[in-house]
Amino acid sequence: MDEADRMVDMGFEDDVNFILDALPVSNVKPENYDGSDDDDVVMGDDIEARFKYRQTTMFSATMPPVVERMARKYLRKPATVTIGVAGKAVDTVEQRVEFIAGEDKRKQRLLALLNQSGNAPPIIVFANLKKNVDMLGAALTRAHYSVATLHGGKTQEQREQALLRLRTGDAAVLVATDVAGRGIDVKDVSLVVNFDMAKDIESYTHRIGRTGRAGKKGLAVTFLGPDDRDVLYDLRKMIAASPLSRCPHELASHEAAQAPPALVKSAARKQQR
Repeated sequence: MDEADRMVDMGFEDDVNFILDALPVSNVKPENYDGSDDDDVVMGDDIEARFKYRQTTMFSATMPPVVERMARKYLRKPATVTIGVAGKAVDTVEQRVEFIAGEDKRKQRLLALLNQSGNAPPIIVFANLKKNVDMLGAALTRAHYSVATLHGGKTQEQREQALLRLRTGDAAVLVATDVAGRGIDVKDVSLVVNFDMAKDIESYTHRIGRTGRAGKKGLAVTFLGPDDRDVLYDLRKMIAASPLSRCPHELASHEAAQAPPALVKSAARKQQR
């Protein structure tokens, strides 16, 4: 099962449980089973014996309690393989943030970034809304860039075609929502631009993880505005922990970046009483 945490986030926990419960073979072996006849089960001629037990694997970028609960239910004594550090951006990504209010100014800055000689294709631009993806795709096309767009309103065939165009070089820029933030592998992405800051630090981490892969360095530039206050604290901490990144004074000194938003809101409520 791939993207276990994402499937739960999208409300499919009950559906996943229903499917796994309905499968005809079990992954539960007797506790006193010593595994001595595993080779016979796997390699033997008896088809029924070969599929006596189900092998279940789960892949998840994060391990929230609900995913751990599913693992305990459907995996027997599972081995856990962790790649990288959970919740941490890779050290090969330079993270930059710029406070830019206003759509027109952001589009101007985006074009300037795309025109910089060091930012070679493929490039991925993230926006939070489907309409913003379509708007940016049209704007970049007018600026004579070869662009592919990807969001939840596209069919599976259209999504695959967009990724194929990016991988083959037919499109220099992919503009996408978070549907492209997870589980999509495009080699040699030099630049990721968050035209809209992600709504949480986890999604931000997935987005910038599209660059700086396979040991190569990458650049992630994020545009920030007044609506991003709730993520500034986590963002400041993540940038401060990056060996390639420098936290700008405007972010480091921002009042919303000094404490988790829950604590700030709690303090504000106490003052109002």
